[in-house]
Amino acid sequence: MASANGAAGHDQGLDRQTLIVAGVVMIGAFMSILDTTIVNVAIDHLSGDFDAPLTTIQWVVTGYTLALGAVIPITGWAADRFGTKRIYLTSLVLFVAGSMLAGLAWSAESLIAFRVLQGLGGGMVMPVVMTIMTQQAGPHRMGRVMGVLGVPMLVAPLIGPILGGWLVDDVSWRWIFFINAPIGVVGFLLALRVLPVDSPKPTHRLDWLGLLLLSPGLTAAIFGLSESGDGGFGRLESWLPLLIGALLIVGFVVHSLRGDNPLIDLRTFIGTRAGAAAGVFLLFAIAFFGSLLLLPLYYQVARGESALTAGLLLIPQGVGAMIMMPIAGRLTDRYGPTRFPALGIPLIAAAMIGFSTVGADTSYVEMGAFSFVLGLGMGFSMMPTMTAAMQAVPPAAIARTSTAMNIIRQIGQSIGTALLTVILSARINDNLSGRGGGEGFTGVQSLPPAQREAISSPIADAFGATFTWAVVLLAIAFIPALFLAWMGRNGRPADAAEAQPVVVEP
Repeated sequence: MASANGAAGHDQGLDRQTLIVAGVVMIGAFMSILDTTIVNVAIDHLSGDFDAPLTTIQWVVTGYTLALGAVIPITGWAADRFGTKRIYLTSLVLFVAGSMLAGLAWSAESLIAFRVLQGLGGGMVMPVVMTIMTQQAGPHRMGRVMGVLGVPMLVAPLIGPILGGWLVDDVSWRWIFFINAPIGVVGFLLALRVLPVDSPKPTHRLDWLGLLLLSPGLTAAIFGLSESGDGGFGRLESWLPLLIGALLIVGFVVHSLRGDNPLIDLRTFIGTRAGAAAGVFLLFAIAFFGSLLLLPLYYQVARGESALTAGLLLIPQGVGAMIMMPIAGRLTDRYGPTRFPALGIPLIAAAMIGFSTVGADTSYVEMGAFSFVLGLGMGFSMMPTMTAAMQAVPPAAIARTSTAMNIIRQIGQSIGTALLTVILSARINDNLSGRGGGEGFTGVQSLPPAQREAISSPIADAFGATFTWAVVLLAIAFIPALFLAWMGRNGRPADAAEAQPVVVEP
């Protein structure tokens, strides 16, 4: 296999400088991902403190997500134009400033506005981090690099509910934002000192038409998907933004395929290994990230656990992923990344099959075992898929490929969350028909604990049926994963990164 052979001659671990750079940039990556989950447990408190309805305060989460989707497309161009170090430092400043202002918010409206500022900074972090590490380590060590970068992607969503629950209950909701300030300042100072200065490309012109198509398109699509969770896709607030977003994104696709120097060159993905990896990643993100929403909700809604307890019960998943990610990184560098998604996705599907059998009294030991297997599969599939895409493009395309993969992750997460939420709500409605369970998932959440416990069995059955759909989505994702493995075994197409080695300037 071409990639395996290419890697064989470079079978070495990460050097000290690369590990130092990775440790520094992971501070920003961890903060930005942590903030997508830590706020969720504070929604009820925020609604009470600001005397705002849930439909308004929910924009604290939605506004952050929309800002992420809006700023990600421009990140690849900005990294090329101004240099990755400058953009990384700028993103940290925006994120910390937004965090401090959010902690000082005096109304729901001011909090939402400051969360948007946070999202503008947070959205740039992960694409720039991936670009920095790809340039620092080179393509032959991308497996281990992605294994390192995968840690904040997994650990932050697990720590978020635990840390957020503790801060909200025992300190103050304001500290879920203030906590970013000392971490961000340390991260900024270390990055200023440690990160190498790369060479910007001042002649690189911004594709304004592509930006005006893609950023609003992603924002509208993500908004429509988020609105579908409350009443399905049939509501005007859901289908109209989805339609507008889809039309704008289609317009961007046409523009990218025909234009010169587009914001993201989609021709890089047509008929290539990068394209196969992107297809796997999209379907994987829809199934996996959507399912990540279900498990903590099952513990809280069907079993009556607190947000803190639900977060603690997710620890086996993080342990499984942290065990597997370094192993997958080494194997990827030695044998190439293409075959591992086809091995990891079945592990995730096996865990989801276990979750599909849950009831109102399923043993937590059994649930923990399923979560551990889920983590193993995630560690064996997610980062090798991203590595396959990043290795398959020339050095000049790394920043924009990183941007594209992060857009895919954000869109896949939004689609998966919306789709499985709609399915869950429909199943709850069916199971509680005539039993006074309220209207779907939102109605169940509003029930008193005693009344919710009385209908815990049909609620748990609704979660099990929804997990079954996650298995179906993973089965679909397995098809392009097999194709990706076939492309790797047959050495086609050859890695562009191997043909044009990355040269990291001192």
